[in-house]
Amino acid sequence: MKVGLIAGWGDLPLTFAREAYENNQDLVIVAIKSSASKEIERYGKTYWFSFTEAQKIIDTFKNENVKNLVMLGRVDHKSILFHFYKFDERAKRFLNSLKDKRAKSILHSIIQELEKEGFEFIDPTPYLKSIIVEEGFLVNDIKDENLKKDVEFGMKIAKEVADLDIGQTVVVKDGVVIAVEGVEGTDECIIRGGKLAGEGSVVCKAARKNQDMRYDVPVIGPLTLESMKKAKAKVLAVEAGKTYLLEKDKFIRKAKDYGITVLGVKV
Repeated sequence: MKVGLIAGWGDLPLTFAREAYENNQDLVIVAIKSSASKEIERYGKTYWFSFTEAQKIIDTFKNENVKNLVMLGRVDHKSILFHFYKFDERAKRFLNSLKDKRAKSILHSIIQELEKEGFEFIDPTPYLKSIIVEEGFLVNDIKDENLKKDVEFGMKIAKEVADLDIGQTVVVKDGVVIAVEGVEGTDECIIRGGKLAGEGSVVCKAARKNQDMRYDVPVIGPLTLESMKKAKAKVLAVEAGKTYLLEKDKFIRKAKDYGITVLGVKV
C-alpha cells in the first residue's frame, strides 16, 4: 500500500519519511517548494510543487495510485494569506469558499477537499511515537515557585489560545501574558516576548482540545531553544502526549547548555 506525504518545512516530515522508509513503506512525496528539505528525496519518489498548485498535487497522487495521505511540516501561514494571486484556479476556488482563513480552518478544509477526491488522511502517530513528549521534566526541574505558577498559568492560557485557533504558544512572566503567537509563528513569538519581558520568561505550548493528530500538531526542537536563548527565557512547558520533539539528543544537550528547563505537562 502506497502512502502519500505532503511535506512542508522542518524536520517532522523528514522524521516520518525516514521511519516509513526504514519500515519498507512505499512512499510518494509531494515536497512543497521553498519549504521542504532536499533530503526528503532519499526516502521515496518525490515531486516538487508550490503550495499554490493544488490541481497538480491532486493529479500527481492519482497518477501514482495513492489513496492514503499524510500532511506534515509547516507551510508559512503568511504565504498562504498574502500570495493569493499565485494560486491556480482550483486553489483560488477552495480558498474563496472558506468562512475564515485561520490555520485550522485552512488545514481542515484541505483534508476535506482531498477526501472528496477519494483520498484518506491517516494518523501519522504510529510512525512518530518515539518523538512524542511524555509527562514530566525532560531537562532540569524547577525550584522557583514563581516559575511553577507561571507554568500552570501559561499552559491554561496556551490551551485557550489554541482552542481559539489563534496560535499554540504564549510567553508569560509573573502571571502576565507577554506575547501570544499569531501568524508569525512560534519562534518569532518567543523572541518578541523576550524583548517585552526581559530575562526569565516562561514559554508554553499546547494543542487544541480534541487535537486532530493528522495535522498541525505542536512541535518543538533545537530551533525553539535557540529562540529562547535569544529571548533569555527560562522555561519551556509543552502539552504531554500531544507535542512532537525533534532531534531529541541535540535538543537535550542544548537545553542543558543554555540552562533551560523543559517539561511535558498533562493538560
